[in-house]
Amino acid sequence: MLRLFRNLAPFMPFIILIFLLVFGRAISELLLPKLMSDIVDIGIITGDIPFILQRGIMMLAVTLGGSLCAVAASYFSGRTAAAFSRDVRRKVFRRVESFSLQEFDEIGTASLITRTTNDITQLQQAVTTMLRMMLYAPMMAVGGIVMTVSKDRPLSLVLLIVIPVIIVVVTLIGLRGLPLFRILQQRIDRLNMVLRESLVGVRVIRAFNRTEHEKRRFERANRDLMDVSVKVNRLMAFMMPSMMLLFNLTAIAVIYFGSLRIEAGAMQVGSLMAFIQYVSRIMFAL
Repeated sequence: MLRLFRNLAPFMPFIILIFLLVFGRAISELLLPKLMSDIVDIGIITGDIPFILQRGIMMLAVTLGGSLCAVAASYFSGRTAAAFSRDVRRKVFRRVESFSLQEFDEIGTASLITRTTNDITQLQQAVTTMLRMMLYAPMMAVGGIVMTVSKDRPLSLVLLIVIPVIIVVVTLIGLRGLPLFRILQQRIDRLNMVLRESLVGVRVIRAFNRTEHEKRRFERANRDLMDVSVKVNRLMAFMMPSMMLLFNLTAIAVIYFGSLRIEAGAMQVGSLMAFIQYVSRIMFAL
């Protein structure tokens, strides 16, 4: 896998640019709750209209800057991933052209087609996700934790309970999901092989009256692919509701303990609002 991602080396200037754009987006996402809390805690409570307008204009500017960074990062990450897949596909094709007839027989034509098309497309999507999210998520997680601690250190202890639970849930889903994704690729490979053999050998199949046999082969391959796809989608569908349940429970805990802090005069309402937003960003990043 590391050898494969060496093909990203020619695009290092774009990757550095994407990193800077993602960093700018993360900074803007972290600044917005802080500005909102200032409006509530300072502007609204004191009735300072100029201060509210000032912070509101700053929020608009930060939002615009973050949006521009997000759009630019998406554009350059998509372009980089497409160029990466183009180069990998070219190298795979050139390598396949050098295969002997025995190697063709061992690997199989359908498998080579799958590797060149579907598998490389999956790699392209992985690179796109990596450039967009795998840089953004750690920044948001670390930055969110820093901001929550700066807002209210005792209340941030709630994260010590929530974060391990999230990590355990995601790890369990990943351990269950990764083998299924491997099987899914094998089922796609099998379906492509059956379909190709049926189309290429259609004259022979009809000559020997094997049409029904080929239909049954295709149905079995298609059903096997469907069964694995259903299992994968069920597993992935479980992740989002579980994350939302954890987030809502965390929000309830934060509001409850935060209200106690506000009642004791150790925290302000705007800070609690910002705290909840930072917690949501941390959970999303994780």
